[in-house]
Amino acid sequence: MADDAKLVIRNIGLLLSGKLEQPIFDGDCVVADGGKISAWGYEADLDTERATTVVDAHGTTLAPGLIDSHVHPVVGDYTPRQQQLHWIDSTLHGGVTTLISAGEVHMPGRPKDIVGLKAMSIAAQRWYENFRPSGVKVHAGAPVIEHGMVEEDFKELAAAGVKLMGEVGLGTVKDGKTAREMVGWARKYGIQSTIHTGGPSIPGSGLIDADMVLETGTDVVGHINGGHSALPDDQIVCLCESCKAALEIVHNGNERAALLTLNTARELGKLDQVILGTDGPAGSGVQPLGILRMIAMLSSLGNIPAEQAFCFGNGNTSRQRKLDTGLIEAGYCADFVLMDQAQHAPGKNILESVQLGNLPGVGMTVIDGVVCSQRSRNTPPAGRIPELVTI
Repeated sequence: MADDAKLVIRNIGLLLSGKLEQPIFDGDCVVADGGKISAWGYEADLDTERATTVVDAHGTTLAPGLIDSHVHPVVGDYTPRQQQLHWIDSTLHGGVTTLISAGEVHMPGRPKDIVGLKAMSIAAQRWYENFRPSGVKVHAGAPVIEHGMVEEDFKELAAAGVKLMGEVGLGTVKDGKTAREMVGWARKYGIQSTIHTGGPSIPGSGLIDADMVLETGTDVVGHINGGHSALPDDQIVCLCESCKAALEIVHNGNERAALLTLNTARELGKLDQVILGTDGPAGSGVQPLGILRMIAMLSSLGNIPAEQAFCFGNGNTSRQRKLDTGLIEAGYCADFVLMDQAQHAPGKNILESVQLGNLPGVGMTVIDGVVCSQRSRNTPPAGRIPELVTI
């Protein structure tokens, strides 16, 4: 979005903030300048003059764009894991505006030597920085750590722009002592780390139990509900009790374990640590609606108000991942999803419908103040649809 561009979204019916402590804001209008949120509230109180783009929300719900905290991209909008094109574009149609790589592990012939893995990591970071499939932000270039890496390797990666580490446990490093040392090097140079949790997912991976997760001390407990196989209940409870890290629940995991994690986190007063991912593309496929499905599932079966469940999919992830998107906050990226209750879905409104387990209909996504998609081809049709107004 050009620096002098101004976006005005008016006639918003419900404004979700992404903030667990105040999930609903008063207001019917959001303003963005140069792709960043500048103001929100009631239109009568805001400066909406000289807008270059105007969206009439027609009473629909606006929320910060959803964030998928756990994906495995490879290159562009293609995944060899499922031989599928345009999976990222499909994810955009599920309201997701940001994806975070947990490692580009499905690259055919993925190099495991130190020079090769660093080269691939830097290349992946670069090609998604230079090319956004359908406008979606993909934070990629997450090296899978291997034996033989030294501190200088992490310093070099960070200097090249790499900010993520792939899932600990998907490479040859499977002991807590070695992993902890490498996580420490990564953290020293500003690289955020994630660990595989649960049983093996792909050939070459292995069991990562609670003891190793705690010893390694990563920033994110990746798929705490298993990817795909979950740990025993007592180990999941132990992780929730002991970890200050993000507790990541994924679509491709164990749903029962997801609810156990949610309920335990609630009892411990740690709902702010709960974040969501899909862990796709994977053997179970690509899930364009995975984040919405997790929000509806956790709200309905976990008895969480829908407005709070949405925070798991945007604001919580923003804060845990230290992003500049996912919250209605001045200076944050103008990344939004506009939704409405699906046609003929039960419930008095969108929040009640979601808490009954139903998906909303996505009517529009906005990234950096630019409309990237309109009526979703993947969600059920929404009752009302926002409109891009000709100026």
